[in-house]
Amino acid sequence: MSNRRAEYAAATRAAIHTAARDLFLTKGYVATTVDDIAAEARVAPATVYAVGGGKQKLLRAVVEDAVATSVGSGIYDLLDAAPDADALLRLIAGNTRVRYERWRDVMRVVAAIAGHEPAAAEAQEKARNAMRHGFERTARRLADLKALPPGVDERRATDLLWFYLNNASYNALTDDNGWTLDDAEQWLLDTLRRTLLR
Repeated sequence: MSNRRAEYAAATRAAIHTAARDLFLTKGYVATTVDDIAAEARVAPATVYAVGGGKQKLLRAVVEDAVATSVGSGIYDLLDAAPDADALLRLIAGNTRVRYERWRDVMRVVAAIAGHEPAAAEAQEKARNAMRHGFERTARRLADLKALPPGVDERRATDLLWFYLNNASYNALTDDNGWTLDDAEQWLLDTLRRTLLR
């Protein structure tokens, strides 16, 4: 009986999170109400508060899901084990592209409201910290492989990875300039090779 209750609770939580994410993307965070989320998830509004904690906590949970999905993929271990510098750069460029493609719409919502919504600002900071940590691991591995050029230490390498592979760079290339994601990923990878490898 307790297993069945746990399964039902997990399914309810997942339905609420999915409904919140979809509505934040289609209606916008501000326009979405708890009643909207409840109707989409087919639960009572009180259940949204009890399970999801309301809109602010749901927004934070959606971003945390994005971060957990990326980290849970084992990316840090893969970065640490990359056999050579070029494989490492291909891995980090490919990973950021996949993450961007999957979560860009959610992160746009977060970025749009972070200035006046504390939950969004907190969620944005958590996502940025996770990304930065991945870049720090990449830079450390490049240093271990003795691949960094003169004048580029681990800190500078981390900063350059951030500059080229954060969401804003992908937005500029794809949204502002009309590039495909394939073209953007390849250009960013080629640029990182020229910038970060001896």
